[in-house]
Amino acid sequence: MHDVLRQRLIRKLESLPDEQIYQVLDYIEFLESKYAAAADLEASGLQKFAEGLEDKMRRRAVSPNTIREAFQLISAADRVLTGVSSAGKQILNDLNQVIEPEDDEADQIESGDDATHIEADPRKSSQGG
Repeated sequence: MHDVLRQRLIRKLESLPDEQIYQVLDYIEFLESKYAAAADLEASGLQKFAEGLEDKMRRRAVSPNTIREAFQLISAADRVLTGVSSAGKQILNDLNQVIEPEDDEADQIESGDDATHIEADPRKSSQGG
């Protein structure tokens, strides 16, 4: 789907009341089950949980306003968890780079070709070594 169509659909959806948005969702899911060739994009665990909860709330005739308020909280939690997950992955990547330097850096250190090598022991540098 191209961006112009995506924005048009979003604009149209945002103009509808919540009750009709759920009718649109039902219709999209119907069309998807009938015509979709490719599988759904994989949703996060929290997103799957939220969708299942939303479906249960709709079956129990919970008002769309109540559903919207509940899912604003769930969306905020999803953003926080995504940020924490990204930060954790970045920390692990940084630690991995420190623990296991890249092959070129390791070769330079092992062969003594490191041009920025500074000797911390003054006795070694005074011995010519």
